[in-house]
Amino acid sequence: MSASTDLEPVGFDSIDALFQDDLREAFRVFRRSADVILSPASPLRPARPADEALAHVCRIAGAIDEAKLSRDAALDFFAAHFRPFRLRAPGFVTAYYEPVIEARDTPDAAFRTPVPARPADLVTLNDAPILGEAGETLTSARRRPDGGLEPYPDRRALEEGPADIRPAPIAFLRDRVELFLIQVQGSARLHFADGRELPLTYDGRNGRPYTSIGRLLIERGLVPPNEMSLERLKAEIRALGQQDGAPGARLMQENRSYVFFRADSSPERRDGPIGGQGCALTPLRSIAVDRSLWSYGLPFWIEGTLPWRSATAEPFERLMIAQDTGSAILGPARADLFFGAGERAGALAGLVRHGARFTVLLPCGAEGGDD
Repeated sequence: MSASTDLEPVGFDSIDALFQDDLREAFRVFRRSADVILSPASPLRPARPADEALAHVCRIAGAIDEAKLSRDAALDFFAAHFRPFRLRAPGFVTAYYEPVIEARDTPDAAFRTPVPARPADLVTLNDAPILGEAGETLTSARRRPDGGLEPYPDRRALEEGPADIRPAPIAFLRDRVELFLIQVQGSARLHFADGRELPLTYDGRNGRPYTSIGRLLIERGLVPPNEMSLERLKAEIRALGQQDGAPGARLMQENRSYVFFRADSSPERRDGPIGGQGCALTPLRSIAVDRSLWSYGLPFWIEGTLPWRSATAEPFERLMIAQDTGSAILGPARADLFFGAGERAGALAGLVRHGARFTVLLPCGAEGGDD
């Protein structure tokens, strides 16, 4: 159940702020994960499978009437069915959000960047990855006409290569920076001139390794570390130029990973963007974790000093539920906090690169927990 790391068992009484958190909210989010865990549906991005101990807690949660759950009863639920373990490894958190971006159905002089739909020849290889040209592990491949598999083209090829390998467009955006942004975030809502909105949901990736463009800007001395933010990143890339062959375009293409989307009008999508587990995310309760180490649905108590309500950092102490994952989210004490949708959420999310303390709640009977 737990990541292979150094876990220190602690008591709930050592987490003072837990008793001030409104765990009714956390329970509602956990219940959403529990429904997915108990269903036959496969996650969008498979993670470490939930074991029987977690499934057992999910069944208990499913029998509780959320509408009648008191604040004390929610605390009692987590205290009765989980045991807290502090991660000794130093923790680190970032944040992400759902962009709301202007779009057009057809290209024009101002809107020329296509939003890529999932190609028919893309094969996702969660259980049987292949090796790329440089020996890297690839989790997606291209189906050849003869039925064999080959590495899927990288970002540069998909943007500048022959027309026959370019993905079909769902809609069109103003520039490549906006597309890059929604690919990093993993979802978006497109807003059209007539007032329509079109939610987008992650629908696969080319399987190539992810490279942080923000890190490259810092390493190359283009942005001081203490000045890095989402807005600064977008401004720097735009200043470098985005047309084919321009330095800004080439910089983005150093991130060879490329994400595809689908238009999503499902009832679940109306509640929020869909995370890797396959359920809607909840602002300031859902997190992305390393899916190779942790199961979806696990609660994490996260403590830190973050700019989460304004640009001024302040204490952040909340019970969060693992419902998503990401290519850059690697390691046991690493999480991406979902901040919600829109410009304000994006501005705050772009400021978060902070240390934090992690405590995972493992279900009773799980590895390291009580029977």
